[in-house]
Amino acid sequence: MRIFFLILLIFIAGLLIALILLQQKGSGAGSVFGGGGSDVYRTRRGIDKLLHYLTIILAFLYSAVSFSLIFIR
Repeated sequence: MRIFFLILLIFIAGLLIALILLQQKGSGAGSVFGGGGSDVYRTRRGIDKLLHYLTIILAFLYSAVSFSLIFIR
């Protein structure tokens, strides 16, 4: 059971790193695909919003799995 949680933790960590790297500070995800965004302060829409919420969920899962590893022997 401990090995399963360790593998899950590594998998979640990889996904979390990928999601953080996909997020662009100050510009939308559209700039990754060639669109330029000069508006720095704006609401998150579309893929930016999805990446933001997925990052929060994965960070919570990472914390939960890490905490549960304390009690598994």
